Amino acid sequence: MLASSDYDLLRVHIFPAFADLDLDEITAPRVREWRTERLRATGAKTTVAKAYRLVKAIMETAVDDELISRNPCRIKGAGKESAAERRIATVAQVDALANAIGIRWRLMVYLGAYGPMRPEELAGLRRRDVDLDNLLIRVRVAEPERTNGKRAPGETKTDAGVRTVVLPAFLHKDLRRHLDWYAEKGPDGLLFIGEKGAAFRRTSFGRKWRHARAVVGLPDGFRFYDLRHTGHTLSTRSGATLKDTMVRAGQSSEKAAMIYQHSDDERQREVAAGLDDMVRSERAKHHKGAGPHHEQESSAG
Repeated sequence: MLASSDYDLLRVHIFPAFADLDLDEITAPRVREWRTERLRATGAKTTVAKAYRLVKAIMETAVDDELISRNPCRIKGAGKESAAERRIATVAQVDALANAIGIRWRLMVYLGAYGPMRPEELAGLRRRDVDLDNLLIRVRVAEPERTNGKRAPGETKTDAGVRTVVLPAFLHKDLRRHLDWYAEKGPDGLLFIGEKGAAFRRTSFGRKWRHARAVVGLPDGFRFYDLRHTGHTLSTRSGATLKDTMVRAGQSSEKAAMIYQHSDDERQREVAAGLDDMVRSERAKHHKGAGPHHEQESSAG
């Protein structure tokens, strides 16, 4: 039984080229020509690789059933997907993004990077999830936004997504100020709300994010979600193991459950402390290199 994504590949990329041909008319030169045309027309290397694999699998079945003598899909490496390398921002760039996006949203940038929390997890945070004294945030739910603009509260992406995140100490001032100035009142009040007091919208925040990204000079392809990779990388550099990083980021899989042991709260505090040291050190280097005329918003440290 084909997955829905395979039906889309058949409908959009495969049937237009091959549906009217007999199996023995689908030759190696035709497959090469089809693949070249799809790459040129779409520029979507990953999608074309998936479509090629599907064609190859279909033709292999035809070989097994003795409908054709040889599989015409013989292009070496054509079915392999090479994922683009994830982008990472420097500590200075994260600070610059936080400053450029505006004081109401700067904590969201920091939690996206140093939490590191998913956008839908940030959308679901309430006041009661924040322990300011101990610098803890409890991620309980995710609230992705539907295409109609309404929230869809539900479970986190994985079971491991329900977690307690220990924040690095340098975020205490930003967290306290955000609670005082911008969070919705009451224990169930949203941590992040828009200027008009309603739950923030993806479209309006997206405009602010794109503006901040342009101000900082990061490429158009750098997404808010890529801040998580920054947090992963810095945590690892500060001494976190892979299992520590998985717990912190709320990542889980059946394979991971077999491999990675539990990373307890005390270990997460050590990771947060290491991250705090790393960010403070990088900020100090950046400030020193920027010279006496460099101005950094005092609340960033």
